Amino acid sequence: MTTTGEPTTSTDVYARAAELDEATAASLAERIDIRAADPRQQALWDDYLSRAPTPRGRVLEVGSGTGAVTAKIAALPDVAEAVGVDPMPHFVERARRRAPALRFEVGDARALPFDDAAFDGVVFSTTLCHVPGPDRALAEARRVLRPGGWLLVYDGDYATTTVAVRDGDPLQLCAAAAVRTLVHDPWLVRRLSTLVRTCGFEPGALRSHGHLELTTPTYMLSLVDLGADVLVGQGTLLPPTGEALKAEARQRVATGTFFGHIAYASLLATRP
Repeated sequence: MTTTGEPTTSTDVYARAAELDEATAASLAERIDIRAADPRQQALWDDYLSRAPTPRGRVLEVGSGTGAVTAKIAALPDVAEAVGVDPMPHFVERARRRAPALRFEVGDARALPFDDAAFDGVVFSTTLCHVPGPDRALAEARRVLRPGGWLLVYDGDYATTTVAVRDGDPLQLCAAAAVRTLVHDPWLVRRLSTLVRTCGFEPGALRSHGHLELTTPTYMLSLVDLGADVLVGQGTLLPPTGEALKAEARQRVATGTFFGHIAYASLLATRP
């Protein structure tokens, strides 16, 4: 049993950053960029980032990926500097190409390469769910924050991920397999307030956000495809069945019957 309530085992590829080859890292980066290009995700990011108090000062994004959110942070009013850190060198290289004026560093959320009290704000954007030992990442965030600094966490309640339109919908098997592959702790949001408080912050209210895809699915359709491939690779499905499920998802798009939803949440906290 773990003391933090997180899963004891995980297939989350993001949690195994140091083990990934270049091809796998590139594939993950493409998936991140698909989500970053989605106007619905952009709207969710704008919504939660608006919670950051002003003046925002010097802000660190932990788990900055390919840099899309760090660039949004840099564009906010009253941000003096935005810095991103990520454990995957491939992601950091992409981020530097995306936003060459910004600073991006390679580093682990649980051992940040920055001095104490170096930042006014720290942002985790769909990062903590991938970190084995999120309490250690939050302790590091507290260390690099100045007293009175702010913490903003935005993450998916990935246990809610659904593409089902009926009981026993086989497409839901694909969505569930994709979540198991991509997320270390799909339940993290449900204990986020307690976790943040335990790590020495004063949490505010947890705010709900929702990502819904109907007639023009992109990210959710990619989850169906990934999940089908994972199930085929595991031997759970035969290859023709996996392809049939992908085709079924696209048929639903064509007929206007596709449904995909993930609940997200954001939490603003203060470092005493």
